[in-house]
Amino acid sequence: MNAIKAPFLGAVIILLSSFCLTSAAQTTDNSTPQLGKSPVKAVVAAMTLEEKTMLVVGASTRPRGGGPGGARPVAGAAAPATPPGPVIGQTQQLVPGAAGTTFAIPRLGIPAIVLSDGPAGLRINPKRPGDSVNTYYCTAFPIETLLASTWDPATVTKVGHAMGNEVLEYGADVLLAPALNIHRNPLGGRNFEYYSEDPLVAGKMAAAMVNGIQSQGVGTSIKHFMANNQETNRGAINTILSERASREIYLRGFKIAVQESDPWTVMSSYNKVNGTYTSERPDLLYTILRKEWGFKGLVMTDWFGGRDAVAQMKSSNDLLMPGSPAQAQKIAAAVKDGTLDIKILDANVERILNLILKTQRFKGYKYSNHPNLKENAQVSREAATEGMVLLKNTNHALPMAKKGTVAVFGNTSYDIIAGGTGSGDVNKAYTISLVDGLGNSDYKVDDSLKSSYTKYLAMQAKLHPRPVRIMQRREPIAEMPLDSSMIQREAKEANVAIITIGRISGEGQDRKLDDDFYLSVPEKNMIKKVTDAFHAKGKKAIVILNIGGVIETVSWRDNADGILLAWQPGQEAGNAIAEVLSGKVDPSGKLATTFPVDYKDVPSAKSFPGTPEGKPDQVVYEDGIYVGYRYYDTYKINPAYEFGYGLSYTNFSISGLKLSSLDFKGHITATVNVTNIGQSAGKQVVQLYLRAPSQNIDKPDKELKGFAKTKLLQPGASQTLTFTINASDLASYYTNKASWIADAGEYNVIIGTSSRQIKTSATFKLAKAIVTEKVENELVPQVPITELKGK
Repeated sequence: MNAIKAPFLGAVIILLSSFCLTSAAQTTDNSTPQLGKSPVKAVVAAMTLEEKTMLVVGASTRPRGGGPGGARPVAGAAAPATPPGPVIGQTQQLVPGAAGTTFAIPRLGIPAIVLSDGPAGLRINPKRPGDSVNTYYCTAFPIETLLASTWDPATVTKVGHAMGNEVLEYGADVLLAPALNIHRNPLGGRNFEYYSEDPLVAGKMAAAMVNGIQSQGVGTSIKHFMANNQETNRGAINTILSERASREIYLRGFKIAVQESDPWTVMSSYNKVNGTYTSERPDLLYTILRKEWGFKGLVMTDWFGGRDAVAQMKSSNDLLMPGSPAQAQKIAAAVKDGTLDIKILDANVERILNLILKTQRFKGYKYSNHPNLKENAQVSREAATEGMVLLKNTNHALPMAKKGTVAVFGNTSYDIIAGGTGSGDVNKAYTISLVDGLGNSDYKVDDSLKSSYTKYLAMQAKLHPRPVRIMQRREPIAEMPLDSSMIQREAKEANVAIITIGRISGEGQDRKLDDDFYLSVPEKNMIKKVTDAFHAKGKKAIVILNIGGVIETVSWRDNADGILLAWQPGQEAGNAIAEVLSGKVDPSGKLATTFPVDYKDVPSAKSFPGTPEGKPDQVVYEDGIYVGYRYYDTYKINPAYEFGYGLSYTNFSISGLKLSSLDFKGHITATVNVTNIGQSAGKQVVQLYLRAPSQNIDKPDKELKGFAKTKLLQPGASQTLTFTINASDLASYYTNKASWIADAGEYNVIIGTSSRQIKTSATFKLAKAIVTEKVENELVPQVPITELKGK
């Protein structure tokens, strides 16, 4: 989310309205309705207009001198009761370091509640003024892209359960997570916070996370609704896309999450969609979200999102965060002059009160400030191993034997990256480096090389200190220079080489091509020189990718014997990586996003991040529905590593595909057998794709419709997996009919271990077309769009 990610920079102060302070001192007589004791509608009816308007705008922060909407101090307002937070959108009230709070109205029994980041774990201040004894660290869990790479909702739910435990025990009420925007382009600065290029994977993983977090009695806010797929000019960019692309790609994951997990809240995004800010679109926030999908919860803005507070109220955007007196004044004025119906404001207020009623804070829970950090760290570690992807393993380079010494190269081996920056960051007590993780797994790391890197990084850290403000990003430290004699010595004395490549990104800016998507010259030279030296001695070299987003690999991957994509694995990073390298854990992760051969192959490469170049104010989604593998597979463009790809230390057979019927009538079940035919225990992910008839409308070559991960299978063991194919899985969106329609004809069920590694298939027929859902075209583009069409 994004408390901290406001696009409007400036100093921040905490503002408590004089109304809140005076109302706290008011005497409440027995006839005054009280939240929780009186019907919600009675409480709403007892509120003054000023109380209603203050409740819907939050109570956390405002930019000094005004922000979006022209926020100004209220005449006679009290001085700040607490010091300002150190970053934009951060509060020091109730839970220091949380993203914000709502407005309290004590006379009606309405408390303030706490909203806090973020997608990889709770983000609050680890230390508090006046408290020199206690700490308030949180667990840094693996990034969402890694969690999606597990292809295992059960693992993600377990992570959510642990995350929710910390939200509860530290006294927060709503976690501003998960984020499930689509990986439209590999340069997206916040892709690490998002799950996948595919909406089914994104929706299923988000639903699993929400279910885990909310099992602890705290809320979530799924975000950023919708089409928030870049950071460049995120606060004003106009995303222009077709109704079909919206429905099939950019809304579908949110629909799955809403209907399968019932999140307490949804966060609207910063950007415009087809000319209007998402937070000001009633067709998006009311018609689609509430009427079509049945969402009953609260909608909040992203921090400082949108421009028109009255339009946001009318659009069913209930809560404006972090809130400003100017917004409240404009809403009140609109009610008084008749341009805002009081019934609309009352409905917004009622949804906020219903949210407050759910919270543990309202229920009087005595939070401990002592979550089970040790247990949660173990959850983080286990999840990390489940989502690491083995990209290459020539001649069984992995698992790595525990003999001799390991020469560990690359800055990030010693200063590993647990997660990204911005609201997706976590204030954690520690991060296990790769070298420490190797030591914990009984590998002997070469001390001389370790000493050289340790001294170099310490010196560079003094020269380039970490930013104080969380939205700032420190430029990566240049790779330590390696002279030939050092490399030759290591090749002679060590048994194996490990080279780690690190990348970090975060909100506020998108990634670059040079020295980011593409490896830098020093990085390529390091890989080439180290691998050549070790190969000359008959030894192997492994590359670890400690990254948050996709990078180019083809230009250098042939040098490595093994490549492990570790992503950004959270605070237990080194331990988790070592467990996979050693074979203690079989790598079972699969890519949930495609690695292209080159950036020019990306379908959105020409349009990202928009026009005009340098300062874009609009971006046209000319790729339409052809995002990720839908594009590569349809247009027959070979990727470096395809969607769904991932190796294992063992081998599996997939056989015996059976369909419950060859004629579709309501639904069909598909069963398939998975057998471990290798020499070690492991897990396999089976992916079900569907190829649909396309005589009436262009369609991708195939689309993912189901997936399942086996249990840990011992050598020779088998498991039968069952998939259900419903009518909605057959349907495409027909814009000219405003309907989801399953076309008549032959459907091909494709079973694979990636979008291109197809193991078996079968067909069934649909005798007559089915309209699975009739809606209205709501997000209509105002200009023509020339979209890609299937080949």
